Amino acid sequence: MDLETGFYQNRLKKESWRTILTLAYQSLGVVYGDLSTSPLYVYTSTFAEDIEHTETNEEVYGVLSFIFWTLTLIPLLKYVFIVLKADDNGEGGTFALYSLLCRHVKVNLLPSSQLADEELSTYKKDISTSPLQNTFGAKLKSTLEGYRVLQKFLLVLSLLGACMVIGDGILTPAISVFSAISGAELSLGKDHHLYIEVPVACIILIALFALQHYGTHRVGFLFAPVVVTWLLCISAIGIYNIIHWNPTVYRALSPFYVYKFLKKTRKGGWMSLGGILLCITGSEAMFADLGHFSQLSIKMAFTFMVYPSLVLAYMGQAAYLSRHHVMENDYQIGFYVSVPQKLRWPVLVIAVLAAIVASQAAITGTFSIIKQCSALGCFPRVKIVHTSSKIHGQIYIPEINWTLMILCLAVTVGFRDTKRLGNAAGLAVITVMLVSTCLMSLVIVLCWHQNVLLAICFGIFFGTIEALYFSASLMKFFEGAWVPIAISFIFMMVMCIWHYGSLKKYEFDVQNKVSIDWLLSAGPTLGIVRIRGIGLIYTELVSGIPAIFSHFVTNFPAFHQVLVFICVKSVPVPRVRHEERFLVGHIGPRDQHIYRCIVRYGYRDAHKDDLQFENDLVCSIAEFIRTGKTGLDGNAGEDLSKDLEDLTVLGTPSTHISGVQLREDNEVSSESVGSSKLRAMHTTLITKPKKRVRFFIPETPKIDGGAREELRELMEARESGIAYILGHSYVRTKRGSSLFKKMVINFGYDILTKISRPPAYALTVPHASTLEVGMVYHV
Repeated sequence: MDLETGFYQNRLKKESWRTILTLAYQSLGVVYGDLSTSPLYVYTSTFAEDIEHTETNEEVYGVLSFIFWTLTLIPLLKYVFIVLKADDNGEGGTFALYSLLCRHVKVNLLPSSQLADEELSTYKKDISTSPLQNTFGAKLKSTLEGYRVLQKFLLVLSLLGACMVIGDGILTPAISVFSAISGAELSLGKDHHLYIEVPVACIILIALFALQHYGTHRVGFLFAPVVVTWLLCISAIGIYNIIHWNPTVYRALSPFYVYKFLKKTRKGGWMSLGGILLCITGSEAMFADLGHFSQLSIKMAFTFMVYPSLVLAYMGQAAYLSRHHVMENDYQIGFYVSVPQKLRWPVLVIAVLAAIVASQAAITGTFSIIKQCSALGCFPRVKIVHTSSKIHGQIYIPEINWTLMILCLAVTVGFRDTKRLGNAAGLAVITVMLVSTCLMSLVIVLCWHQNVLLAICFGIFFGTIEALYFSASLMKFFEGAWVPIAISFIFMMVMCIWHYGSLKKYEFDVQNKVSIDWLLSAGPTLGIVRIRGIGLIYTELVSGIPAIFSHFVTNFPAFHQVLVFICVKSVPVPRVRHEERFLVGHIGPRDQHIYRCIVRYGYRDAHKDDLQFENDLVCSIAEFIRTGKTGLDGNAGEDLSKDLEDLTVLGTPSTHISGVQLREDNEVSSESVGSSKLRAMHTTLITKPKKRVRFFIPETPKIDGGAREELRELMEARESGIAYILGHSYVRTKRGSSLFKKMVINFGYDILTKISRPPAYALTVPHASTLEVGMVYHV
């Protein structure tokens, strides 16, 4: 199963205009659903409480001017022209910026990092290869590398952005669907519309979350037409309102009306910014979803379609409101009141469909950010289901899906109005943008190697604008803004506790690992025997033998004829090329048939299923034997850099066609194998007598007798089967530990370990061939 088939691998090549236009069209349905539906609730949230709509129209014109310049400065100037260039090998988002910083500055807190990871082709970014020239940049780099507290702060800052994205994934479906349904209020009585809107919104939300496990690839082709139809619809309505009600409304685009608005409304105008900022909700998706498209396609879609459509829509609403000052009901200052009466029901249907598309994008983005956090060791193990074998990045996480649904229904039923939902969503949106501004300022200096004044100007200019909106949103704490703070606090606690517990567990493994000399010398004493088959010992260590295995052989003095200590690790890059997937080396003497294999994945990579992974692993070890590189892993106490010199970089079998291949056939005759150009060592599987496995080795004078015997031993072990040996650790604090550490480890981390998926499930290993070894870790 190749999950990267649908990924646009040719984006680094020169793209044709047809390809760019196609990607731009598709991005409208994936990237811009949330941003496109913002006209449904911006004016409603802005005029909800803090300011009044008077006959002077200064409030309406001021709000329109604020919306226009906010759309121009944040999505257009900041993201389209600046932030999109800070991609991480084509990927975007908060973790893309963090991984860039981790690679250019040694601030990576992943415990299993290696020098060999820096040799990955995707490790170094090609936007700037010159060393730091300015003194401040060099000092900043050394300061970040020298103070671990700053490294932790950088990680917490990135996790804060991730937590707010999760909060946005809860609030966006609620406010989008509820605002779309609110169009029914114009046709229903004031006392009855809530009895219709809330149940209908809840039914749509339940159906939306219940259908997540089917994936979006079945209906994804409808997303772009829905959003395009919606954008054309609001553009046409906007043009109609401008011509029919107030053709001179374009004058309000002048920033002078911002000054007049703040001068007249003062504190009320500042407080209303919490509603105005909703016009840029979903802007972060332009950067976060960059991996599925190209920079140029996303820029074109926003600049030539989304941006003008939104400006026309907001101008049309302002034009209508400028001629209608007396409203019978407070909720009539909104989107649907400006829609011609005959078109309201068709527009409502289109709005509901567009809201569903926007909600789907937010939910998918939440799944993606959870997967990235889990890959970086900052979130408990969860079940990740790939809903499409052809389209990269479409995943489904059951635990997160139902959690999002419960929380989304809770805020919908609890708030029941757009005002408080808008206050909550606004704080989540602006916090993510503030985090991206802080990280981007560091990227400009440390990764792009630009002058520090440029980074300061970027941070001050955009940071001041976003801080103004953030302060206005924070003032609405008791009116809904507490929701994203509470959600982020809970998820932040989970991430920090899991990361801290995992780090302490890894430190225990490092301190208690044993050497190969101990294992070989203890063999005669313990009476250790070798049994047929391959034993895969999963460990987080990249050197040495884990204590869990010494505990195993001490109690059960037997292990397999071929041992492989396998470490599945994540590296701070979005993807690892198949040619660089494995690091393979010997542990101890060659005749002991003990190997180390480090499997490297990026934070956006899809892990292979068990059968294909088994074949790839065995073929990679066989290819390592065939090449004749037999360096020793050596003593566990040796320096890490020396240990890495003995590991060979190998790819999956598909990347070395001329190397060792593993194939299965129903019938294989020795004559046909002998007459082929490839020499095959074939054996019959015990479980399937009619199935034969052929181990193809190309004819080459480089293979000596010892290597051939080692290959034959490996093939015989593969024939007997593969067993997975996993550690099941119980982490407890040492005596004399502080009360805080006891609460975090003995209570918090223990609960998270129990409710998370077991290691065997997370690693997709067959349960029938799994052996778990229990051990208590005193950290």
